[in-house]
Amino acid sequence: VASIVASHFAPEWVLNIKETGQVWLVDYTDPNCPGIKMIEAERFLHDGGWDSTKRYFLVAANARNKVAVIDAKEKKLVALVDTGGIKPHPGRGANWVDPEFGPVWATGHIGDSVVSVIGTDPVNHPEHAWKVVRKINSLSSGNLFIKTHPNSKWVWL
Repeated sequence: VASIVASHFAPEWVLNIKETGQVWLVDYTDPNCPGIKMIEAERFLHDGGWDSTKRYFLVAANARNKVAVIDAKEKKLVALVDTGGIKPHPGRGANWVDPEFGPVWATGHIGDSVVSVIGTDPVNHPEHAWKVVRKINSLSSGNLFIKTHPNSKWVWL
């Protein structure tokens, strides 16, 4: 297991089963008989985090240079995004509102200096949803984590 987060829509844990390429939604309502919904995503899953609405879980498939997008409400894979960078590694990722593309989520990469910014608003910005809308070159040769805060004008790598 590469990461575990709690769903905001159901009593479920969202688990990345790294080498299998599956995301498991584990219903813990009955601790003696947990239900498991297995969602095929992409192999070698690693870190991931929620978009700003907490509906979509974005997880790096870092050996494939992709981000899988899981809809926790509908319980399905909605997109596989090619990040355009080598080995995405977001930690939990970073969310902000881009002035041109609306709500976005970003990941850095272990293998190069690019930060990939992905549109995350399929309702108000459907033409940008689940696509890399910006690639920003950072001043480093790669990074492990990316962070920001709603009250900050900065994104930290």
